[in-house]
Amino acid sequence: MIRPLSGMLHDVADTIFNIDSRVFHSLLPLYFRPGFLTREYFAGRRTRYVTPFRLYFFLSVLAFFTIQFTLGELHLGKYVVNFDDGDTPGISSAMTPQEVIARRDAKLAQLQSAKAITGALIGATPAPGNVNKEVAAGMEKAAAKIRKEADARLAYLQKVADAKARGEPPPADPDLDTVSFNDKPWDAKTNPLRISWLPEFANARLNAAIEHAKDNIPRIRKDPTLLIAGALGVLPQVLFVLMPLFALLLKIFYIFKRRLYMEHLIVALHSHAFVFLSLLLFALVGFAHAAALTGAPWLAPILGLLLTVMAWWIPIYLFVMQKKVYGQGWFFTTMKFGAIGICYTIMISLGIAAAFVISLATT
Repeated sequence: MIRPLSGMLHDVADTIFNIDSRVFHSLLPLYFRPGFLTREYFAGRRTRYVTPFRLYFFLSVLAFFTIQFTLGELHLGKYVVNFDDGDTPGISSAMTPQEVIARRDAKLAQLQSAKAITGALIGATPAPGNVNKEVAAGMEKAAAKIRKEADARLAYLQKVADAKARGEPPPADPDLDTVSFNDKPWDAKTNPLRISWLPEFANARLNAAIEHAKDNIPRIRKDPTLLIAGALGVLPQVLFVLMPLFALLLKIFYIFKRRLYMEHLIVALHSHAFVFLSLLLFALVGFAHAAALTGAPWLAPILGLLLTVMAWWIPIYLFVMQKKVYGQGWFFTTMKFGAIGICYTIMISLGIAAAFVISLATT
């Protein structure tokens, strides 16, 4: 029997996501009733709800797809740590002589303003005469450093222009090639990174990733959203790897509860599923908030307050869930929640850093 495409797609969705009435029975308690689904699962009442792994998988795919889709409207790029320090973009990342001059003048203007404010403060307070001279000398030293950096960048950009006119590859950017091996700048051919215990093909892939990351840095300087989008592409895999480690943390901290590791894994699956559902709702409300800023300004404060409440609900939910599932007193739950939170925050931070590095090397 040849079935229509819609029937085949329904089978795929049912097999992978298990999309039926159980989804609606699961989502509301997952978000509003901390620990309810986990306790129902432990009690054997599982028929009405989506299984923990399918719920985790379905929400992780949906959440990251939605975040990727709304990334431009959420303006997440402004939350990325800039490659340069300060409010004014750094001179060393400027890609044209005009940008170098503009950034140099902006930094010198900031320095001049700071000098004027500092001079006024010193003049208004009794201070030794050498203080003013030391401050002025420090300001002049900072200004000289700014001019020197600008001159060095202009010289490099001139070398790039000359190499381009001759049809040659551009020289290495001194601001980007800070990594060195064997006391020499890294180069894929003349001075590659080699790890002795890795096979040759793995070392080749590693150096190709380094070169790709190096080529990506100028693009990401201009548009940090590219880095975020790439990181979001690999972050689900990173979190999938970290989730069993979170379950192991629960096993260690609740070792005297004599629960099986699989029980802690169910807690971890439901916890992460809730976080993904929160991220999904956060992305949707954030998208609506961005649209309300221009289309319905009166609605923007309400949505902004809702975003704040949703952000606070995540740690509150996880704390209450831990209290209800493991049934310990408030004191021990608070202590263990804090300790587990610190350990997992470190793990998540390392995982996110790994996601950004992988994104830089593969985007």
